[in-house]
Amino acid sequence: MRVGFIGLGAMGRPMAGHLMAAGHELAVWARRPEAVAPLAERGAMVCASAAELAARSEVVITIVTTSADVEAVAFGPGGLAEGFVAGSVHVDMSTIAPGMARSLAARYDAMGVGWLDAPVSGGERGAIDATLAIMAGGRRETLEWVRPLFERLGRSIVHVGEAGAGQVAKACNQMIMVSTIQACAEAMHLAHAHGVDLAALRHALMGGSAASRVLEVLGGRMVTRDFAAGIEARLHHKDFGILLAEACRLGAPLPVAVQVWQQLNALMGQGWGRDDTSSLLRVLEAASRDK
Repeated sequence: MRVGFIGLGAMGRPMAGHLMAAGHELAVWARRPEAVAPLAERGAMVCASAAELAARSEVVITIVTTSADVEAVAFGPGGLAEGFVAGSVHVDMSTIAPGMARSLAARYDAMGVGWLDAPVSGGERGAIDATLAIMAGGRRETLEWVRPLFERLGRSIVHVGEAGAGQVAKACNQMIMVSTIQACAEAMHLAHAHGVDLAALRHALMGGSAASRVLEVLGGRMVTRDFAAGIEARLHHKDFGILLAEACRLGAPLPVAVQVWQQLNALMGQGWGRDDTSSLLRVLEAASRDK
């Protein structure tokens, strides 16, 4: 396929590279020239605007940060909507508000342009290894058309429902995952207060019903105190802002998520937003020192 790609960060760059390696004709656009350089050296076409990218692509994939970023890329000046022709598809793999995904889908539908919100889970490692979990919202026939692309990016591809449903699934994923990170942090904090060796504790827990990927990876970071970013905590903070705004709008009580949100707020207040979310342990430690 003729594929356009926008969002060449830690996850987007290897994802775009997988599509090139599979033989798809890739075009890229970014605000920063240095972001496109590695792919341009491999033969990707560099476009001057998002509109130009859309005009030469059957499918455009975006993976950027916020709802506002996606809307600007899609319908802002020089955006994708100015270049798309009927029958093209915009696949957004960012994590944004479900309402924004539905709004963009409706606007594209009026143009005859397809839409999928297809956020991913798996982080930078999953992007590099092409093992991402892809949660798709939109028309099933649109998903089936782009499935060959998704199969080069992930190993789990699930059609969750209509437009916006992919983002709902991602919100639920983040709620469970980050709440588990907080639980791991509290367990480590309690064990340390008792003088228990944290490496031994984690080893013991990994053999029981508390075992999880979060305990394995993020718990490991807590044990070694390696808080360099795997996934920057500010992104989880952003995601929790989205899901709690949805909860308020719907009147859906999320008592555990609200408590975790407060811990993420404290993390951001400490200036650790660009560190790993395992820094939730440091939030607990700071609170103990302040007593």
